[in-house]
Amino acid sequence: MKKQLSPVLFLPHGGGPLPLLGDANHQEMLKFLQEIIPRLGVPASILIISAHWEEETVTITSGKNPSLIYDYYGFPEESYQLKYPAPGDPVLAQKIANLLRENGIESKLSAQRGFDHGVFVPLKILFPQANIPCVQLSLLNNLDPESHLKIGKALSKLRSENTLIIGSGLSFHNMQSLMAQQKSLDHKNEEFEMWLNDTCTNENYSTSVREQKLIKWSEAPFARYCQPREEHLLPLHVCAGAGGSAAKLVFDGKIMGKKTSAFFVELICLEFG
Repeated sequence: MKKQLSPVLFLPHGGGPLPLLGDANHQEMLKFLQEIIPRLGVPASILIISAHWEEETVTITSGKNPSLIYDYYGFPEESYQLKYPAPGDPVLAQKIANLLRENGIESKLSAQRGFDHGVFVPLKILFPQANIPCVQLSLLNNLDPESHLKIGKALSKLRSENTLIIGSGLSFHNMQSLMAQQKSLDHKNEEFEMWLNDTCTNENYSTSVREQKLIKWSEAPFARYCQPREEHLLPLHVCAGAGGSAAKLVFDGKIMGKKTSAFFVELICLEFG
């Protein structure tokens, strides 16, 4: 008897709608997303955690047909005409709420909340047909890393039900530095990325050691330079909790001149009896 565990992917979603507008500073990211598609399989559903939604209580989209939230400003008119009509999945949303409750995590459903650009920008590239039911999960606005690891652990069971789990953020999110678009080597950026790569992919680390490093991420080299506020990193913590093992580094390129990473826990086939 065989059982599959769906993949878990932490990816960069780039700057606003720019990855969908042919922006030159997002071409490496676009190429990565296009190339990883075959490794994602054909999920029955998608759970995505975006950096752009925070709530006091974990909140889950539960509408049947979520709208889009154009939560960016000053872009060309076409940026506000983008469509991604993927259906929601109220049944999956309730299942997520149940799993969280079973693990002592309070949550609530929102039938009104739509998909922000941290959801629809990468999904338009990965699954352009928009035919896979999708549910978005909020971050907690306390930005506590351990809490987000626990959320991921609670939801890891979804992997056995062909639900693809995606964390959508950016491993480098110093906006002042990104907007400067400096071409010179940024050793602070490089050192933090080296630490993050080691933390997420080193197979010599036990799960508990990896989790402690992620909980204490702000002690990493130049952590607060790279993440002045950690909302773009915390989707990675949810993914780490759900993945439960060392990940693979699948993107090590530049977005707007800064080194940025993506991490992937592969689809796993288990055999019983």
